[in-house]
Amino acid sequence: MSRKLSTAHRRIACQSRLFASLPPDLSGLLLDAAHVLRLDRGQVLFQHGDDATAIHIVAQGWIKLYRIAPNGAEAVVGVMTRGQSFGEPMALRQAAYPVSAEAVTGCELIAVPAHAVLDLLKTHPEAAISILSAVFMHLQGLVEQIEQLKARSGAQRVAEFLLELCPPGADSATVVLPYDKALIAGRLGMKPESLSRAFARLRDLGVRVNQSSAAIASVSRLEELAQAEAFGAMNRVI
Repeated sequence: MSRKLSTAHRRIACQSRLFASLPPDLSGLLLDAAHVLRLDRGQVLFQHGDDATAIHIVAQGWIKLYRIAPNGAEAVVGVMTRGQSFGEPMALRQAAYPVSAEAVTGCELIAVPAHAVLDLLKTHPEAAISILSAVFMHLQGLVEQIEQLKARSGAQRVAEFLLELCPPGADSATVVLPYDKALIAGRLGMKPESLSRAFARLRDLGVRVNQSSAAIASVSRLEELAQAEAFGAMNRVI
């Protein structure tokens, strides 16, 4: 089921990378063409190989982007939440989605039709810089994700994940894990048993994890671990 955007939905959309640098009059044109989708937990938004007909922005809940490897294993490419957009490069090229998307929780998504974005570029060429900026941010995020997987230890990846959940400026925090640990492991490029070992290593930094939350005694110590550039430095932190 789909419906028109509310004022709150428009506010969330304007915070996304797709709209952040667009002038209000141009973003308004796209938002007038957009609609809201509601998905239940486990419902598939699109599958790998489907035509990219829209750019999506998460208004509420969590969406998993993933691919199924030839051996049947699931590779989690990303997990998107409120204010995050996905699908820009494929929609602009009118290409096929390279991943599948599934609701991890009940979700509300803002769907911006690809044809509306392409029509805007034809009638308002000045919007191209803003749209290209959004695509660049998407690619930059992928590069950072690859760097995290290649150059960071499991403990560092988990530390960075937990820091993203902490309130800005907090000295200590108790954060709610937004989805189950199997999905966290997939998102961080780890096996569930590797995630458990990483959580165990973080106990020395005052991190206590239970089924659905993590208590962090010192955010600064966790930041020091996440920012360590070499395993020797990481070992000194731990």
